[in-house]
Amino acid sequence: MRDQARQVRRLGSICTGAFLLADAGLLDGHQATTHWRHCTELASEYPKIRVVPDALYVESAGRFTSAGVTAGIDLALSLLEADHGSTLAGQVARELVLFLRRPGGQSQFSEVLRSQNRAQGALRKLLDRLHADPGAPHCLEGMAESIGVTPRHLSRLFRQQLATTPGAYLTRLRLEQARLALVASERSPPLEPLARQWRLGGAEQLRRLFQRHYGISPSLYYQRFGPKGPVATATATTPRLSNDG
Repeated sequence: MRDQARQVRRLGSICTGAFLLADAGLLDGHQATTHWRHCTELASEYPKIRVVPDALYVESAGRFTSAGVTAGIDLALSLLEADHGSTLAGQVARELVLFLRRPGGQSQFSEVLRSQNRAQGALRKLLDRLHADPGAPHCLEGMAESIGVTPRHLSRLFRQQLATTPGAYLTRLRLEQARLALVASERSPPLEPLARQWRLGGAEQLRRLFQRHYGISPSLYYQRFGPKGPVATATATTPRLSNDG
C-alpha cells in the first residue's frame, strides 16, 4: 500500500479498512473515520490521525475513509460525482435504489433513531407510531391515551428514558423529515408548504428550527447538501445532526 500510495491519485478504505491504512502510516497527519464502534480504538492506537468519530466518510488530501459498508456506497457515489458529474451519480444511485445521496459530513447516527432504540415498553410502541406517521396531528392527550397512561405520566416517561419532552421529541422528528424532504428535492422547495406538511408552523419558524438544531439556514443547507450541491467532505465545522444518519 505504501508503494501504491506514491502512484495513485486516491487511496481509500471502507469501515475498519482504515486500520490497514493507519498501520501503514498513510493516514498520519490526516483526518479519517471508521465504523463508530472502532473510532475510539483508531484514535487511541494512532494518535497522529485526526479521527472524525461520526462522519459517514472523510477526504483528506487524497486519503478517503468511510464508516460502515453502506457508507462506502456513499463514498463511491461521491467519487463518481467528482469525476463524472451529478447526473451520472444520480443514475447510479437510482439503479442501486438509494433514496438519498448522503454527504460525507452527515453523521453516522440519527438522534431520533437512537432515542427510539433507548425507549422501552409502552413508550417504544408509541415512538414506533410516531415514526410511522410523524405528520399526523399528534397531541399529548392522544399520545398518552394510545398507550393507556395519563399525559403527566407520559411526560415523565419521556424525561426518564429520553431526557426530553413529548413535544420536543415530536418537533425534532418532524424537523428531520423536513430536512430529508428538502435535500431530496430537485429544486429548493418553498418553506411555507414544507412547514405546513410537517406541522412545524410557518416558514419563519422552520428557519429558526433549522438554525437552532443544524446551525445553518434551510437555503444554505440545500445549497451544500441538496442534489445539485457540492460534494461535502467532513471537517470539524461541517454542519450536521448531532448523531444523524
